[in-house]
Amino acid sequence: MPKKRSGGGLTTTQQAAKFLGVAALSGAVLAGIALPAAGALGLAAKGTVEGFDEIPSNLKTPPLSQRTTIQDRDGGTIATVYSRDRTVVPLKEISPYMQSAIIAIEDSRFYEHGAVDLKGILRAMNRNVQAGGTAQGASTLTQQYVKNVFVEEAGDDPEKVAEATQQTLGRKVRELKYAIQVEEELGKKKILENYLNITFFGQQAYGIEAASQRYFSKHAKDLKLEEAALLAGIVQSPSRYDPVNDTEEATKRRNTVLARMAAVDSISQAEADKAMETPIKLKVSRPKNGCITAVSGSGFFCDYVRKTILTDPVFGKTEEDRAKLWNLGGLTIRTTLDPRAQQAANEAATAKVNKDDKFAASVVQVQPGSGKILSMGQSRPYGLDQKQNETVLNLSVSNKMGGSTYGFQVGSTFKPFTAAAALEKGIGPETSFSSDWKMTLEERDFRNCSGAPAGHAPWKLQNELESEKGSWDMTSALGKSINTYFAMLEQKAGLCETVEMAKKLGYERGDGKKIGEYPSITLGGEVSTPLSMAGAYAAFANRGTYCTPVAIASIKDPQGKKLRVPKTSCSRAMSEKTADTINQMLKGVVEDGTGTQAGLSDRDNAGKTGTTNDRKDAWFVGYTPNLSTAVWVGDDIGEKSSMFGVTIGGQYYDKVCGGCLPGPIWRIAMTGALDASETPGFNTVSVPRGKEKGDGEKGDRDRGRGNEDGDGDGDGGREDRKPGGGNRFPDIQLPDGMIGGPGRGGGREGP
Repeated sequence: MPKKRSGGGLTTTQQAAKFLGVAALSGAVLAGIALPAAGALGLAAKGTVEGFDEIPSNLKTPPLSQRTTIQDRDGGTIATVYSRDRTVVPLKEISPYMQSAIIAIEDSRFYEHGAVDLKGILRAMNRNVQAGGTAQGASTLTQQYVKNVFVEEAGDDPEKVAEATQQTLGRKVRELKYAIQVEEELGKKKILENYLNITFFGQQAYGIEAASQRYFSKHAKDLKLEEAALLAGIVQSPSRYDPVNDTEEATKRRNTVLARMAAVDSISQAEADKAMETPIKLKVSRPKNGCITAVSGSGFFCDYVRKTILTDPVFGKTEEDRAKLWNLGGLTIRTTLDPRAQQAANEAATAKVNKDDKFAASVVQVQPGSGKILSMGQSRPYGLDQKQNETVLNLSVSNKMGGSTYGFQVGSTFKPFTAAAALEKGIGPETSFSSDWKMTLEERDFRNCSGAPAGHAPWKLQNELESEKGSWDMTSALGKSINTYFAMLEQKAGLCETVEMAKKLGYERGDGKKIGEYPSITLGGEVSTPLSMAGAYAAFANRGTYCTPVAIASIKDPQGKKLRVPKTSCSRAMSEKTADTINQMLKGVVEDGTGTQAGLSDRDNAGKTGTTNDRKDAWFVGYTPNLSTAVWVGDDIGEKSSMFGVTIGGQYYDKVCGGCLPGPIWRIAMTGALDASETPGFNTVSVPRGKEKGDGEKGDRDRGRGNEDGDGDGDGGREDRKPGGGNRFPDIQLPDGMIGGPGRGGGREGP
């Protein structure tokens, strides 16, 4: 029994009736007669056509979906992505053999008839009746092109695709009218060009250029006779005549095309015979599609670019508009990615943490003053194969942009925000506070931004070591990460002022919710993301001006027209003097504080360590005047585990701290990214010192450096609860985040 063409077939009687109806309608259309919506022919009946006069007068041809190329800032290709693997080429860039082959096998009278071939319809009807099935179609090349336009417009929507290909008289009539208009407006050559660029050739290849590259690894203009005949034969049934999976069937079909070409005098019989004797010789190129193919571990950055286009209103008012832009593709996206920085970030993320470790590392870098994201690296590779420890979870960014649900508690890396808020309020760096290593403050003594008490319960907190008691000024408290000092400094500067400073620096929760106004925020009890932290610290490097992070520098559409892209927005978060003072104090962290293992020896640099309660998250965020880098290490899968007595990257840690693991990772990333670059210095200012007397300055602190960094933050074991009450269920243990999510004021870990 003859094979049915793609789209299904009808019975012999139905087929004959359909072609008779089409023939009648074709004659009417060609004569320019507008048929009524309902009449003697019953054209308004279900399954035919809903009024010929209601068909739009203009055929809307959608832009053809093509490859999008994502480039780094130097123009190097990061990855190519597409929903349709297609490269549109003009007819002059398509082999004459290919043009002749497709016409011979699909519509040999293409240059002789109009949009509709009445002779072909009658011939096909006769052949199909004789064969007892659908042996031959009657659609012209123009009609096939029109149908393909509707299929292309339907995209990946199954219902729309089915509607575009349904075997009804109504669809056939619509195709006829549109085909006539297309012939009038485009002409034969342009129709042939459009057809060869839109049609599907199997193996995910759309259009002749992609097909030529897929099967023969050459341009369409270089196709030989036997190669062109093979590709022309695939069109009727891409799965049946697939030469990759069935060489024998593909060869038979190719020879059928060659015979037809000889029959219509496109080639000589001798040429056809010689080509038929030539074995099929494929040189298959497998497509490299998507961010999974991105170079230097930049898959996460690539996906961030994709998310930016799909979520930013600058690319379309609605989700549908933005998705259409992305899926149509054909874009050339120049990003902010620095290839040297990306390689350094990727090497740093994988140098100290293995992809199959229980814990993961994230590295992200931002350029101060421009907000440009220069790199995103992770210890786990980008991908979907969990057996290979791959992931598509971007640990550097918010949930909206493909990151974790909430983000991660930031620990003591938040303390510089409190210091900045205090300096802006006129509280000098010489300000000293004395305390034991443990203390209790009252939540009611802290006011939120509504002017109300931040709570009504006692807030118990402590420093990392028992020896950390005495008197500290702001510089030494930052260098040694003294929790008690920053709790008292926040109380003096104001909780609301501290929260507002964080907002000015772009500090955001990973889930996009409002930052909690709780006293423990000064110890890093709230959650955020590495990108948010890198952007915030970049403002210190930029002398107090914060710039929103951006990943896209420019975009061109398929015609080379520039599209609008999101621009960084810069605003002053603090005075230059405040930023300069913070820079000088944070230099001490890497020179003789908790971040000595991170410090760079060849240039000015500053930073802050952070380790959350129970050591479930460890951080180092630091910068030079021209680069800001945030490093996070923690559990990225399931319920978060503490990092006590663990082996990470083949090295055993009694307890992980911000200075002993994220710090060295930061140093690797910064060294590689800044190699041979300029070495600007911070603006030097005098930082007054206060009277201090800390028992922890010697002894245990020095001996513990490298494994204890004083960043056991949070609140010293306080319960996670709403302000104004203790644990409502003291005998019930609930998973983190079950009630109210993470970071509600107790310094507990995020998910």
